[in-house]
This record gives sequence, C-alpha cells and structure tokens, in this order.
Amino acid sequence: MDKIVEQGLLYDFYGELLTDHQKKIYESAVYEDMSLTEIADENGISKQGVHDILKRCTRALQEYEDKLHMIRRFEAIKTQAEELKSLSENAEALETIQRSIADISDKILEELG
Repeated sequence: MDKIVEQGLLYDFYGELLTDHQKKIYESAVYEDMSLTEIADENGISKQGVHDILKRCTRALQEYEDKLHMIRRFEAIKTQAEELKSLSENAEALETIQRSIADISDKILEELG
C-alpha cells in the first residue's frame, strides 16, 4: 500500500487517539504536505521536534492497528461488499449467487464477531 494512503487510513481510523498538538503536526505533514521546517516554524518548535512527533505518531497509529485490526477488517468487509455488488449485477446463475451471498454474509458476520 502506498505510504501516504496508509498514513491517511491510519489517521482516519485512529487519529482521534492523538493529542491535539500531535494531530496538528501530523495533519500538516500528511495532508498539507508541509516540510519539517515549515511545520517547525508554524508551531514554534525545532525541526527535530517535528520529526520526533511524526515518528511517535506514526508508531502509535501503527500499534493501534496492530492490536485492533480495524483497517484490516474494514478492507475485508469492503472487499466482501464489492463481491456482493458484483454478484447482484450478474444474476444469470441465481443458485450460485445465493450460495455466494450466504458464504460472504457468514464471513462478514464472523468478522464483525
């Protein structure tokens, strides 16, 4: 997965667990594509301080995903929903579609636990 996309997903799912200061720094770097120097100047901290905050935030967000697996679950459910949509658009083999829908529904329910 592209690093920027991955960082965005991690932030979308777990960003609220960061402090307001961390969120501001992380958003400036990831979403606004600001340089470390620009972020440092804007926030009155050193460039090294910005680097350290970004590193800690990235590590913390990844640790949340490693423990909670919300992004993995989201991606699995999204894939299964896409399969359901595809099956519903191709209604030629109704019996096969019904079995597939039941299987996918079981997987979704199991994933949601």
